Amino acid sequence: MWERRIREIIPKEKGRLLFRLECGTEFMLYRREIRSLPPQEQVFFEEGGQIPEELYQKILSEFIGIRAKKRALFLLEQMDRTSHQLREKLMRSGYPQECVEQALLYVGQYHYIDDFRYAKHYIGYHQHRKSRQKLKMDLLQKGVPKDMAEEALAEVFDSDERGKIGELLCRRGYDADTADKREQRRTYQFLLRRGFRCEDILAVMKCGISDGQMSF
Repeated sequence: MWERRIREIIPKEKGRLLFRLECGTEFMLYRREIRSLPPQEQVFFEEGGQIPEELYQKILSEFIGIRAKKRALFLLEQMDRTSHQLREKLMRSGYPQECVEQALLYVGQYHYIDDFRYAKHYIGYHQHRKSRQKLKMDLLQKGVPKDMAEEALAEVFDSDERGKIGELLCRRGYDADTADKREQRRTYQFLLRRGFRCEDILAVMKCGISDGQMSF
């Protein structure tokens, strides 16, 4: 039977121990969890010890997997996240891949996590100050699949980008008649960073284009 050799044990706060296996896997156990095991199983949890596969699966299901599900629920209570974001957060917290995937499956079954719902909410909340392209880039970076991001944009996004630019300019107190070249450049770069197209920005800012260059 395949065994997993413990390469290193690192004490952590609150009575936890981080176990690093030679195969690269890491997992966290509380000392009390180890003490709750039969004595003949406790002896495997020392540096150089080889954990039998049956015992490894036991601690995943009875200890670590349950904690991973609870942690996933706690993280989603704090803020909405994509599957990708939640997976990365759990992995960084030291949960093994198997437990992370089980936790994601668990919260998905109860619709606590839904990437399409997340995408629509994100677009609805941010579209007044970001372009369609910027919103799409944001969603892709958060792990939303491209086709899902595009579907959410088609369903939710208000296509009046020049109107959005006008709203942003109004909020910034921009006045085309009084703005000097420095303010024009700063405002132009501000809008570019939000993904708006050059021609839309220039049209709303009332700046002309000469020989393909901005007049300011």
